[in-house]
Amino acid sequence: MVASGRKSSRRAPIPAPSSPPTAPAVAPQSPPQLTSLLALLASSVTLALRFASDRDLLLRPSQTLALDPLLLSAARAVSRLLAQLPLHLQTLTLTSLSLSPPTPSPPLPSSWFLRLLSCPSLPDTAWRDAFRMSKPAFFQLLHALALPAPAASSSSSSLALPPDHKLGAALFRLAHAAPARAVARRFGLPSPAVAARAFYEVCRAIAERLALLLDLAAPDRIARAVPGFCALSLPNCCGALGYARFGEAAVAQALVDAEGRFLDVSVGWNPEMAPAEILPRTKLYTSQTMVLANAPQGELIGGSVPRYFLGPACCPLLPWLVTPYKPVVDATDDLSKESIFNHVHAHGQQVVKNAFGHVRARWRLLEECWKGECQEALPYVVVAGCLLHNFLLQCGEPMTAEVQRSDDADVFVDFEGEKDKEGERIRDVLAAHLSLVSRNQ
Repeated sequence: MVASGRKSSRRAPIPAPSSPPTAPAVAPQSPPQLTSLLALLASSVTLALRFASDRDLLLRPSQTLALDPLLLSAARAVSRLLAQLPLHLQTLTLTSLSLSPPTPSPPLPSSWFLRLLSCPSLPDTAWRDAFRMSKPAFFQLLHALALPAPAASSSSSSLALPPDHKLGAALFRLAHAAPARAVARRFGLPSPAVAARAFYEVCRAIAERLALLLDLAAPDRIARAVPGFCALSLPNCCGALGYARFGEAAVAQALVDAEGRFLDVSVGWNPEMAPAEILPRTKLYTSQTMVLANAPQGELIGGSVPRYFLGPACCPLLPWLVTPYKPVVDATDDLSKESIFNHVHAHGQQVVKNAFGHVRARWRLLEECWKGECQEALPYVVVAGCLLHNFLLQCGEPMTAEVQRSDDADVFVDFEGEKDKEGERIRDVLAAHLSLVSRNQ
């Protein structure tokens, strides 16, 4: 008997491939280059900030004002960059910074202004750069303004400031158009608001204490102006009248002598008003009869002329305000009496343009765009700038080498109204005199 059987076809299970063992988590390592770079960058910004803060007497104010926002922006950028890194990278970077601490500097006074005061060897150019005047003139102005000293019982931060700090902060802001925050930091003031209050307090003091520098009716004020214009071939002239726009908020009318000293200033007129509308509303218009009364006549070959002011073409021709002839289109005779007079007249009018230009160049804040409630203060600040201009001339301070002009902004439409007959006679006499003098030279 044959036994029949079948072998089993089942196979042993094939074991599944085993997965590789899980490696223990390792914190990513800080690339040495990244750590070194961040440390170097942070260290450079820190040292630059320290230099700008502690050694800023070596730089001009315009340089520090331009450098400060750049350094602060760099510092904020580095801080934001560090904040984006993992904590262990921040720690390594800060640790590498602490390995090479900068050499400690000797203690310095707490503010830029105190360092300026405590450095007697500093050249006078540093004061002129900072305040647009020499150190003696600064303290002479401080004495003239008689700013109140700090009151021990006062709780006002502005009143608690020393007078020299108030004056320095105001002049620095006026000279450099510096933001109130930058002024507060340089003068150790508690806040930008305190810097702003000190600025307006000083402007009020200037308007009150130096107002006599614009007293047109003062004895011999007009008489002293005549020789300067005679030297400009304008006999018996005692002032040049001109107009300027400051920002978009105010038009200024000013009368100056031949040396560029302001004799009368009226500011705050609507920019939409023409000078011919402004002039009759000013004190100069109503007081010119008294100012020019009893003055000697100028005897010229063609007749006599009274004392008069030069006026721009945008003003009406009056017996006391001599404006230029209307230019003739395509005129070929440059030696006509009208052309000669207009040439001399323009030379005389340049003194008032230069006076405004010196004020703009010395006090940069006047060229800023004033907005909102600040526009109401602009006229007072312009008057303060003109009074300071006169004060510095009185002190013998040199004029600024730069003359900042805004010729486009100061263009006004020529007056096209009726001409005064006596004004025409005076202008014709002057023109005939100048033409004769020109031919005899």
